[in-house]
Amino acid sequence: MSRSNYDKEFKQTIVDLLCMSNPKSIDEVCKEYQLKKPTVYRWLKEFKSETGAFKDEATIALEKENRRLKKQLKDMKEERDILKKAVSIFSVNE
Repeated sequence: MSRSNYDKEFKQTIVDLLCMSNPKSIDEVCKEYQLKKPTVYRWLKEFKSETGAFKDEATIALEKENRRLKKQLKDMKEERDILKKAVSIFSVNE
């Protein structure tokens, strides 16, 4: 199964079709452009902010960095917990 890569302009066009004053339904857009609904929903989430306005490049970059840092923090906490357990195991045996 191949995964298609769509450029940002195409994604933006699809989102615009769904969000204009006389929007098309997601079913219509998916059928017309041979897209899957989860893909289109992901693009809608990616391009629209909580206020309903489109996100700019800076906001998208900040959100991406925020997700990366949250993942890094989670990984570091797991490593810390493992090291704490290891220290307690070795200190008890002494």
